[in-house]
Amino acid sequence: MPTLPRSSDERSETDGTLAGVGEFGLIARVTRDRVQPVTTLLGPGDDAAVVTAPDGRVVACTDVLVDTVHFRLDWSTPEQVGRKAAAANLADVAAMGAVPTALLVGLACPADTPVATLEALADGLWAEAGVAGVGVVGGDVASSGTLVVSVTALGSLEGREPVTRGGARPGDVLALAGRIGWSAAGLAVLSRGLRSPVAVVGAHRVPEPPYAAGPEAARAGATAMIDVSDGLLADLAHVARASGVTIDVTPPDVPQRLAEVGSALGVDPVQWLLTGGEDHALVATFPTGVELPAGWTAIGSVRAGEPEVLVQGRPYTGGPAGWDHFTR
Repeated sequence: MPTLPRSSDERSETDGTLAGVGEFGLIARVTRDRVQPVTTLLGPGDDAAVVTAPDGRVVACTDVLVDTVHFRLDWSTPEQVGRKAAAANLADVAAMGAVPTALLVGLACPADTPVATLEALADGLWAEAGVAGVGVVGGDVASSGTLVVSVTALGSLEGREPVTRGGARPGDVLALAGRIGWSAAGLAVLSRGLRSPVAVVGAHRVPEPPYAAGPEAARAGATAMIDVSDGLLADLAHVARASGVTIDVTPPDVPQRLAEVGSALGVDPVQWLLTGGEDHALVATFPTGVELPAGWTAIGSVRAGEPEVLVQGRPYTGGPAGWDHFTR
């Protein structure tokens, strides 16, 4: 006759792998003693979580991170991977002008994955969630030949309309919040087999999105917004197409550290600023005359014309405008 599945206490944990503790044993470990914010009415442990939605609308987005495609565990610690996975989604919520409220996590991995690796990954997810003031409210674990982390983020518009990619208008000011080019520089360093400078390598391992800048931009009247995940020019192209406008970018000044790294590697650092992804900065358009919120810097303008992105009035000719999974 069928028997009940063994509890985690009945499994052998001597090998320290997921196969040893089991799916539910792992879930118990990574959720034990975690503190949920007030927006979580019911957290992990039931068929679904319950999260407040006082606005009556929920912003939702999902990103999938695959081992050796989005991260490498010989370049990053599991905790850093967890933080990066959370940040990629939380930045998308902020780019809609919303405030994050919760994270859901889907995890697939081989049965022989060390439990310590998965606990550290969970620590990273919770740490970045804490930065944004949210909790990890649920998820799922499955077997896979490759480590895959899928994160869904939820958010609240707090009564405002969403700031989409399609609202930019001729005459708007283009502005940036957060840093760009740093993750790309860190990737270039790691790809050369190096581990320093720590500042740029760290930026690739753990991005620092300006979460609060999204809602602040919405309150200030931003007409369009997007997070820089694939590259400034590539992501602005989405805005240009959705809005039916021409966007002219004036590259920001190159930070001294990026200039030094570029010189050492023989790379023009402006390329990192324009096409480097995974910093998850925010870029938005604002009506002329609007005072930009603190932390936002003007980097260009919007005008009538064919949907395209220019760099100081000219088409970019320095190669791909950003990352595309299926063309490289």
